[in-house]
Amino acid sequence: MTAIDFIHDTRFVDFPEHIVHEAVRCLVDTLGVAVGGSETDLSRIIRNHVTRQFGGSDATLWQDGRKVSAAGAALANGMTIDALDAHDGHKLTKGHVGCGVLPGLIAVMEAEGKSDAKELLTSIVVGYEIGTRAGIALHASACDYHTSGAWIALATAALGARQLGLNADKTREAVGIAEYHGPRSQMMRCIDAPTMVKDGSGWGAMAGVSAAYLAQDGFTGAPAITMEDPALTNVWSDIGSNWYIEQQYIKLYPVCRWAQPAAEGAMALLRDHGISAADVTKVVVESFHEAKRLNAIPSNTEQAQYSLPFSVAAALYRGTIGVPEITAEGLGNQDVIDLARRVEIQETEDFNAAFPARRFARVHLHMADGRVLTSAATEAQGDPENKVSDAVIWDKFRNLTTPVLGQDWPDAFLTNARALSKDGSVQTLLDHMSTAL
Repeated sequence: MTAIDFIHDTRFVDFPEHIVHEAVRCLVDTLGVAVGGSETDLSRIIRNHVTRQFGGSDATLWQDGRKVSAAGAALANGMTIDALDAHDGHKLTKGHVGCGVLPGLIAVMEAEGKSDAKELLTSIVVGYEIGTRAGIALHASACDYHTSGAWIALATAALGARQLGLNADKTREAVGIAEYHGPRSQMMRCIDAPTMVKDGSGWGAMAGVSAAYLAQDGFTGAPAITMEDPALTNVWSDIGSNWYIEQQYIKLYPVCRWAQPAAEGAMALLRDHGISAADVTKVVVESFHEAKRLNAIPSNTEQAQYSLPFSVAAALYRGTIGVPEITAEGLGNQDVIDLARRVEIQETEDFNAAFPARRFARVHLHMADGRVLTSAATEAQGDPENKVSDAVIWDKFRNLTTPVLGQDWPDAFLTNARALSKDGSVQTLLDHMSTAL
């Protein structure tokens, strides 16, 4: 089966039951992050920008209610998800797919009046399969490390082509346009200097949606090299049998995945030894090179999400990392900032060699009484090899959404989302996401 055939010919009945369930898990997890991210400055700025610059009435801005074009909704809703670094990802892409696939897909389905719940779930799976493979292919063929928007663009173009009913030739043009215009921005630039540009996810979703509509109108752009280069055939050869959607990790904390092993190692020492963060004089973290680059002492939310020292210090003082820890409440905690300044990061060859398939950290806490407490080599929870339960995802969803929309909203949303494969409603889902703050 070719990738183009997979985009158009895949049907709900083709999936094993557990793959459908993964689509529901990814949907709930990602849209929960969208709600949590909707109160950030980043989300407010991009939503206001889109209403001015992406006029239209086809699709809805989430937790806002204003109508814009499908491309504009994909941009703003994608960046709202990316505003809170708590969405799922894939190890070998070193990035994320769902944060662009979900807003791009939902925007086009809304714009085109599509409301079939099984089609929504089918397209979620298709999007994850195309996006993850495009990311792996790009890493194998390009010299730089590009943000997730680069491969999200191909995935959302593919889903746009599916919803618009484009033929194979126009679909090929759509993914070619998306690959050419997608944001091949350098991820490590944002790691070294964190700002609101983040992972390029919303921009990739916008580029992909636009590419599908351009292809519908006859605009050309093929080929998409990451899909058609003969040297990359192995990346696409098992499409439809090897399901990448079940190989995504779930993030329990709204900070970069690379910082989470260190934060979890620190929290394990906190639990195991019953210590007080106030008695920690210095922290030494062993990890891999990319994690060492997360070294900012933050003054804003974006910097906090890309700061390993801050993540470790917040975890030690607060026992967790949630939205309060990376926003004004946490950033105003001088004890956390002072401890973050005393976190030293060292890279080790063993941990470098394991990356990106495995991401390790080992934490050494230097205590005021002279002890040095050392964690095990730690990986973050939520990896696909050791999946978190549904209950963990539903609880994460409630924790992100209840402070924004109240007690009743999360349970109503979850009831509908978990029934999508049977009698759930896409319109009800859209109504939920349209709830204004």
